[in-house]
Amino acid sequence: MSMSFYPEPIPGEVAIARRKYGEYYQLGIWPYYPDIPLFQVLKTTAILDPDKFVILHPKKMTMKELDTLSDKLAAALADLGANKGNTITLYMWNSPEFVIAFFGILKTGATVTALDPSCKEKDAQHQLDDSESIMVIADEEQYPVIESIREKLPRLKNVIVVGEKRRPETYLFRELIEKHPPNPPKVKINPKKDLAVLQYTAGTTGPPKGCMLTHYNIVSNMFQLALTHGLEGTRDDIVLAHLPFYHIYGMTTLICASVCFGLSIVIQKRFDMEEFLELVQKFKVTVVSTVMPVLTLLTQFPDFLKQYDLSSLRYISSGATPMVPETARKFEKLTGVTVTQGYGLSETSPVTHTNPLCQIKLESVGPPAPDTLQKIVDIETGTKELPPGEVGEIIIKGPQVMIGYWKRPKETAEVLRNGWFYTGDLGKIDEDGYLYVVDRKKETIKYKGFTIGPAELEAVLLEHPAVGDCAVVGKPDPVAGEIPKAYVSLRGGAKATEEELIKFVEERVAGYKKIKEVEFVDVIPRSLAGKVLRREFIERERRLSQKT
Repeated sequence: MSMSFYPEPIPGEVAIARRKYGEYYQLGIWPYYPDIPLFQVLKTTAILDPDKFVILHPKKMTMKELDTLSDKLAAALADLGANKGNTITLYMWNSPEFVIAFFGILKTGATVTALDPSCKEKDAQHQLDDSESIMVIADEEQYPVIESIREKLPRLKNVIVVGEKRRPETYLFRELIEKHPPNPPKVKINPKKDLAVLQYTAGTTGPPKGCMLTHYNIVSNMFQLALTHGLEGTRDDIVLAHLPFYHIYGMTTLICASVCFGLSIVIQKRFDMEEFLELVQKFKVTVVSTVMPVLTLLTQFPDFLKQYDLSSLRYISSGATPMVPETARKFEKLTGVTVTQGYGLSETSPVTHTNPLCQIKLESVGPPAPDTLQKIVDIETGTKELPPGEVGEIIIKGPQVMIGYWKRPKETAEVLRNGWFYTGDLGKIDEDGYLYVVDRKKETIKYKGFTIGPAELEAVLLEHPAVGDCAVVGKPDPVAGEIPKAYVSLRGGAKATEEELIKFVEERVAGYKKIKEVEFVDVIPRSLAGKVLRREFIERERRLSQKT
């Protein structure tokens, strides 16, 4: 195997040895990761392997071409006033232009923040205003949203459009690159202090918050990935990139890691099942990072799945949403492709855990990444460490952990305590150090003093052949406090009754966990990263309870 590591991977081997023998750095010092700007990974790989195709689809692009084009964009952005300390927003679907813009912004010294390309005026205005963005680079498809809110954003000085149509007071992405030489401004970056990405949380449990990720945070996480799956991979790997680039999962594991280690990516604008399978077959994709809803969808159409040659796939890695083990095993049986899962958060760049391919525990998100410390602590105080097997809050320490929430000192102090990041997720650790994520602390249901994790009940419901998707939330109840209520979307043509589903779950869980109500809906709202937006149902139930 040959990978474009710099420096040589000897320090990483030391890091793995330290993890193996438990010699963790309790002071939070990680000396083994490159102290470099994030854009340096592109410049270095472009020197080491200039003709390597980093993008294979929808158009081919070499490392050198990507480096040059992002240099030209950086020069253009600098001419428009971009400087170190500014924030520039990307409002785009997955595309080669997104990758160019990402590195181009970083080369000016500015910080990248990215909008969900499906978001509308309210959410777009909030993030642009809160992040204090001075520019936005938007697809033609997204431009009308920017046009409608521009007058409400006094800091937003320039709008750049990816497309061909000219609009008043905007610049065309293509023309900026054509008119400028590849002379990016010279900026001095302090990797451990300067922000590379302002990643907004999904807002599943409250208003989105900007996670301040430094250059060092993301560079460290790339090398942590390389020291886990990377040691079992090669530079010949071809990665299908359907995860949204605006999300830190896609941004780090697909854009940054692929550029850093000389992998090739096949970009899918947004997930479509038929195109997904066609791209795997055509480009002989070897690795896919995905989310559980994609695996669920693929297993629902086994005859369709068998029409495609997926023999090039070595493994599929799932993250961002809870694993449904039975669905994963069904996919493995149908395709012969190994499925594994990992864990991470926007606040951790994102990866903190991943299953090694040599020892997968499908129900677990795996052991911690190199130089990542984990603890399970009591929910009430967060100060008492719990033994293996007991459920509590997951806390993390590592070089990939953010430096705080943007302009939110109170929220930062709540989650960053004594060098540890309090994730808000509940989990347990087994004797081998593998982590099992149970649920979100803020979304747990309090029923007569019992704590119920909605993800467990959702996983059971998804085993029912008629259930296509679901969300379980706590419904306010004057006697019990809250009762578990399920919102269910049935598969096309399938039928099921409320009583049938309640009984199905009751037969598979402890008595206090059984679902009390079921409401059928057409669609379960999810973020583009696949997370169930339970907050929408929680707020709905609270409004209804207040009326009664």
